[in-house]
Parts: sequence; structure tokens; C-alpha cells
Amino acid sequence: MPPLLLILIDGWKDILVSNDFKSNDLLYINNHDGTFTDESSKYFKHTSDTGMGQDVIDINNDGLSDVVEVDMNPEDNYRKKMMMGSNSYQTYVNSNFFGYQYQYIRNTLQVNQGPRVNGNDSIGAPEFSDVGYFSGISQTDWSWDPLVTDFDNDGLRDIIITNGYPRDVTDRDFTNFMQEASSIGSTSFILDRIPRVKLSNYAFHNDGNLSFSNVTEKWGMTEPSFSNGAAYADLDNDGDMDMIINNIDQEAFVYENTTMDNSKSHPHYLAVKLHGDSLNLNGLGAWIELHYKGQQQAYEQTPYRGYLSTVQIEPHFGLGNITLVDSVIVKWQNGKEQILTNVKADQILSVNQKDAHLNYSFQNQIIDSSSLFKDVTHSLNINYVQKYKDYVDFDYQPLLPHKFSEYGPALAVGDIDGNGLDDIICGGAYGYSAQEFLQQPNGKFIQKSLLRGKDTLNKNRQDEGVLLFDADGDGDLDLYIASGGFQGERNSPSYQDKLYVNDGKGNFTEDSTALPINYTSKFCVRAVDYDKDGDLDLFVSGRVDPKNYPKAVSSFIFRNDSKNGHIKFTDVTESVAPALKNIGMVTDASFTDFNNDGWPDLVLTGEWMPITFLENDKGVFKNVTSASGISKNVGWWNTIAAGDFDNDGDIDYIVGNLGRNSYFQASDKYPVSILAKDFDNNGAYDAFLSLYLPASQTDKVKKDFPAESRDEIVKQLPRLRRKYPKYKDFAVATMDSLFSTSEREGAQYLQANYLSSAWLRNDGNGRFTMIPLPIQAQFSVLNGITVGDYDGDGNLDVLINGNDYGTEPIIGRYDALNGLLLKGDGKGQFTPLSIAASGIYLPGDGKALVSLKSKSDKLLIAGSQNKGPLKVFELKRNTQFLALNPLDETALFYYKNGKKQLHEITYGSSFLSQSGRFLIIDKNVVSVEIKNNKGEVRKVSFQ
Repeated sequence: MPPLLLILIDGWKDILVSNDFKSNDLLYINNHDGTFTDESSKYFKHTSDTGMGQDVIDINNDGLSDVVEVDMNPEDNYRKKMMMGSNSYQTYVNSNFFGYQYQYIRNTLQVNQGPRVNGNDSIGAPEFSDVGYFSGISQTDWSWDPLVTDFDNDGLRDIIITNGYPRDVTDRDFTNFMQEASSIGSTSFILDRIPRVKLSNYAFHNDGNLSFSNVTEKWGMTEPSFSNGAAYADLDNDGDMDMIINNIDQEAFVYENTTMDNSKSHPHYLAVKLHGDSLNLNGLGAWIELHYKGQQQAYEQTPYRGYLSTVQIEPHFGLGNITLVDSVIVKWQNGKEQILTNVKADQILSVNQKDAHLNYSFQNQIIDSSSLFKDVTHSLNINYVQKYKDYVDFDYQPLLPHKFSEYGPALAVGDIDGNGLDDIICGGAYGYSAQEFLQQPNGKFIQKSLLRGKDTLNKNRQDEGVLLFDADGDGDLDLYIASGGFQGERNSPSYQDKLYVNDGKGNFTEDSTALPINYTSKFCVRAVDYDKDGDLDLFVSGRVDPKNYPKAVSSFIFRNDSKNGHIKFTDVTESVAPALKNIGMVTDASFTDFNNDGWPDLVLTGEWMPITFLENDKGVFKNVTSASGISKNVGWWNTIAAGDFDNDGDIDYIVGNLGRNSYFQASDKYPVSILAKDFDNNGAYDAFLSLYLPASQTDKVKKDFPAESRDEIVKQLPRLRRKYPKYKDFAVATMDSLFSTSEREGAQYLQANYLSSAWLRNDGNGRFTMIPLPIQAQFSVLNGITVGDYDGDGNLDVLINGNDYGTEPIIGRYDALNGLLLKGDGKGQFTPLSIAASGIYLPGDGKALVSLKSKSDKLLIAGSQNKGPLKVFELKRNTQFLALNPLDETALFYYKNGKKQLHEITYGSSFLSQSGRFLIIDKNVVSVEIKNNKGEVRKVSFQ
């Protein structure tokens, strides 16, 4: 029987039900009229697959209720491999088609991100993000009961998880045996052969910032058991929470908490005894808040927590070194509240409902006027959802970590039709035309198909990077579209890029002779006058060798040799950038002067690559990554955006990565690796991911094991079935034993040791320091980025679009971002803003992010979502814009207070994104010096 919780989600009592055996979890939202509606999929982007116990409680002390749900994913390699079966993409598709929630076999920690912002600028339902992998609590085997309370009274709630099951029916060898023996063996004969696996329970200490450390041994919880239900209570009245755990075929555990006994200066606590009315004696459903020294804690009064268990009725709060609580606020179910001030610690505080007089109201549909942005998508007449034909990359390489066919759509901004207003180009998926969104004199947009039906039905290519620039020097914007993806055969014409010439009115015609023939599957495209000859040249990144991941591919420099209106680009990579040959799988690029010598250099991000620096030595690019100071930090780098974030006059960078909320966790000591080769000489490239895991429950030493299950490994390389006839044989196989030394000869071997997203502080002389971004930026993959001073304080902020839904089904979607605004302080520090504070809400598979100017001189931000809607947000505050010339490259801002801030002016910045070419001038800006490609400077004053 699954547990049922009556909880407070949006101000009224709602019901949360955890379901196992693949059924959806249920979240019944109170309709305020005595009825409920299941809206689990609206609040949670995914849930645990076979969820058992739950708790709904504030984990990170932000005053919002979070959700912990436990599942049955083992921590160690042996148990994982004995449990993991086949990975079926078709089952994934069917589950989605028939309305099942996305569900993954692991514990989830759904962090409440606060209310989302509706299109009418009102506050909506709360948004939850699963950060279980980030927090470190996602893998605790066959789990039942999460006990969430502050066990060491330091002010942060810890988690203890019970687990165990007397008969391990998930054992894959037993499953196979049962299928073979069921026709000849008796039931008792078969059942007697179900393995029995006794495991210890888990204890996690809350380290703050949603991070937990495993303290199972330190807290003395090492005895193996078959545990399930559990409860906590102060059994000896000493101010800390003791614990009772129920076991099957074994005596119950009673754990005495010795926190208050062993500490010389014991931490403080506060317990609250609620006295309700005659119909609710214990004040069930009351909301309690503690406020002290700028901190807070919150608790909803209910003892029914975890798995079929009841905890102590008096809410318990650890306080650390706090001896006096500034205020205790109790909000009762009858709409009354009371505030008690200067409450002493180390007591049971009695609070009586009859003393409450103040009225309160949980209103969730209030208009929010304080957010920086508002959603104006529909008011601008934009109603576009990307069309996409599903393509299963995994059919060709089953062990891919993610798809390459779901990375669009790209966005590019510029005045396409010559009416002086910014327009948007949105790239098209395989089989679909790119779309034009043309801004009209009334400020609204009209949508047109780029191909106008000419070859849409026969479009056998996928648009990746799109770029608007003047290729032929006639004063209007032409269009370059890079062709990429995974759908076509390698080295086929479906990967030939396209150049469309603009007639000045927004009508595009393909110039089939303008570009060199190049059948690499590509990604981003950038323009700059790298050789200072007065026209714009191109960089185009190679992304992947289709069906041959992770083979390195080349990227390219196309020199602009156009003359007399005849467009011609020449591939000069070999002569001006030989380092780009087979440089890797490049995801993004930035033309940027990182050494301040006046020549545009090139910085690249890529998968299984370091951040790569190519110095422009008077028109020739040289790889100087080894001198950058960060060359050893190899990641799955995805995006880069430039800005002077510390106001010191040089350019720093935001670089987006996989993040730290993933099955793949990497460090110098424990990197993520991949070994690739055509091991069976059948013409197919075999790539095997691996990561370090504890070997078993008894052998905690981490070793390099295959990331995938035996079934998936055998799909890729069928001959391994003979080497590992049983799952238990494979469960002890490290990567060293998977292939012999001779088999590894000629294989490609890559490692990644750094998966955090970061900002790169420019230390001068081509050297950088890599500093992780705040934890909210580590929850998922970062993609499109815009940089600007959005709050008008003179410091650069960072706006991010992210997530990746193209992952393989067992790993699960990276979906924890909803758009993110990082407020900069001008010193390199960033503060994440909530959805309600920023007004940005991009909850889907976010890709590109661009800025543009509206007819009414408002700053607009457009964000694309794969298979989702294009959304546009308007900055509420008034802004002043400064137009730029086509070959302007940098701008130096001078402020009233003497501060200087450097800006680079680019054709394209961040993941598949090209923003409009303008500067935003704040009221504190005195003047701006703009420098073009020839080094000529013009000064514009504003005072």
C-alpha cells in the first residue's frame, strides 16, 4: 500500500500519493470547492519510478515545502548490475503517448522553486525540480522510509533512509532462472532460490546548499537488516531526535541520539506543542515559521510522514548556536495566526490556537509587479511550437549518452525585411523549414516559412546554427544555416550547409555556389573579420561523426572572398587554423579578444574537451590552451558567453556544462570515461561509457565500471554475452576486464573530470581561473545565454536557458532548470533569482536564448524549446539603446562613479544563439567608446 500525505502545496490542503509498480504518482490539488484534481505532471517534471515512502518538508530553509521520495536504485556497482535490465526507447515513447509521467528508478528530491509566473504577469502554481543526484541521496537501494529532521540540531534537516527486502525479486539471474524453471520446478523450489540481500540503512547529513554527505558509518547505522517503517521522537527528553526502525524477521532498532550528550557546547533546539480546538487537538495542518538572524525554518504540522509511519507530534527545530529566536509564527487552519517574539531556545513552546487573532490568507494568484521581466509571447502574436519528427539515435549507437537529433531550434536576430525593426529566424528540424518572425510597425510579429514550401517536403537535413550577416556587402542581412544532427548517413550531402541571399525585403534565395562543399555534421556558426580585410569571415564547428560517436571531427574557417556582389567563401582552415583539424566535438564558439591585442581570437567549448583557446596571430590561429591555466578541466562543455563580469576591463566568460545533477559525477580522482572502437569489425563504432562506483556493499572502494547494464552492453557487442553468461559475472567486471590489452589497441579513450558550469575569470596574459557558478546553475545542462545589466545597477547579469530531454531513457531527462537569472555584483559573484523575481519561466527543453529590441524600445528576450513553444519576455524597466555598425567589435562603457566596463560586439554568442546588434545604455553611463575591426574609435556621450 503506497503512503498518502495530506500536505500544503499552494495554500490549500492537497493530497500526495506515491505509487509503485510503474503507476503515476498522484498529486490531488484542492479546487477550493470540496473537489480535487490530479496535477502531478504539472508540478513535477518527473518522479521516482517505483516510489515508496515520502516526506513533504522544507529541506533548504527557504520557507517552501520540498518533496523527498525514495525508490530502489543501488549505490554500488554489483547491486546496480544485478538489478538493471534492458533499456527500451519504445517503452519510453509508449509511456509518453499513453499519458504516463516520466519516471526514473532513483530517489528524488523535488526542490520547491517557488511560484511560476503566468503569461498575465500573475503568480501561478509552484514549480519543483528534482536535484536528487546533486544532493547525493538518489541511490539507497530498495528503500522505504525517508526520515527527515534535524538529527544533530545544527539548523539543517538531515535524512535517514531505511531499506531492505527479504527476497530480492529484482535479481536478473533469478528472473532468468524463474522463466526457465517455471515449467518444471515447483513453486517452493523456485521461491527458495530467490536471493536474500541484507543491507544497512543510510544516514545523510545536510551540509547546506542542498548537499548531503553520507554519514551512515559515522552515525553508527551499519547493521544489515530488512528495514521499512521508521519514526523519530525525543524518547529521553534531552532535546534531540531518537529513532525507531521496524525490521522484518528481526527485532526493531531503537537508536539513541547522543548529540546532546557528546557535545561540549551542545547545539540548541526548540520544540513546539500546538493546542488546537476541540475538533483538532494537535493543530494538524498548522504552519509554523521560525525567524532568527536573517534565517528561517518552516514546518507543516503533521506526524504522518515517511512510509506508513507516525513521528513525534511536537515539531522539532534544531538551532545550532542560536539561543534566542526572533519570532515564531503559527498559522492555524481557521485563518488565524499569532506571532511570538524573543523565544528562548531549549524548551517545548506551548502555542494555543485560542490566542491567535491576526487574519492571514494563502493567496497564490496575486499580481506580481516586482519581477524584472514579463511574458509577452502571445501579446506579440507569437504562437509557435517547434515541429519535430522523432529520430532514434540509439538505434544506431545504443550506448550514446544523449541524442544529437534534438538540439534545435537555433535563433538569430536581425532586421530581415529592412523596416528598421528586429526580426527572428528560428531554425527548422529535419523535414521542416526554418521560420521567420517579422516585427511589424505595430510591434507584433507575423510568422513566415523561410522555404515558402519550395523544398520543405524534401528537406533531408537538420538546421543547427543560424546566422544573419551581410555576406555580399549590399547592406542587408543574408542567412547562413549550418546543417547537422545524426539523421543522415555520414559524409552525405544532407550535411551541406546553406547560404540564403536576402533581396533587402526579407525574401531569401539559396546561393548554391557560395559555400565550399563540406559534409561534416556541424553545429554553431560565427562571423568576424578575422583577417581585418573589411568583410566578415566564418567559423563553423564540426559537432559529431554520425554513427561514430565520439570520434573527433574538424571545425572550419571559411574566408570571405566575395567580390562585386558574387558571394564566395573559401575553406582556409589548413593554412590559417590547422589546429582545427580533428579538434573534437565542438558545441559552441566565441570570437573574442582574450589577450587584448586587438585581434579577434577564438574560444571553443566541446564535449570531452577542455575550454580551447586559439590565439589570432595576425590572421593565423594557434592553439594556446596549454597556457590558459585551465587546460586540465575536461568536460561536456556546451556553451560560452562573454562579459566583463568583474569590471576590470578585460573579458571573462560564462561556460555551461553538464552540471552536477546527473548519474555522471566526475572529478580528477574519479573521471567519467569513454572507450570506443569497432571492436567486432562489423563496421559499427562501439562506444562504452564508464564511471567510478563502489564495487559492492562490502567493498566500498570505487572502481571504473561500465555505465550501462549487461543487456545494453550485449546489444552493442553481442559477443560479450559469451564472456558474461550471467548478470553476476558482469556485475564484477571493471573496464579493465571488459577488454584485453590487445583489444584496446587503436581504441579511442577520453576522460572528463569537470562537469560543473563555471565562469572564467580573466587573469591577464591568456590565463584564467575557473570558478563554479552557484548551485542553481548546476541543476541541469546550460544552453543559451544572454548577458546584460537587466536590473540597472551597472553590473552584468546572466540569463540562462537550459535542460536536455534527448538523453537515453534510463539516465533520464535533464529537466531541473526553468530558465535562470544570475544577478551579478560586478565582482564576479552571482545571486540566483527565483522565477517570481526574474519573471523568466522556460520549463521545457530549453535551447537558444537571444535579445532583441521591440518597436516600443523595450528589451525582449526570446527563448526556444525543443518540441516546445518559442517564448518571449519583456524587460519591464525602460532602456536606452545604441545602434551599432556592421564591423563594430568592442565597446568600453564609462560610468559616473569612474568604473569602466568592456563589452564585445559579436555575430553570435552562446548555444545556437545570435542576439541583436545593439548596446543597452544605463542612466549611469557617461560615455561609450566603440572600436571597429580597423581599430577606429568613435565616442558617444550621454551627459
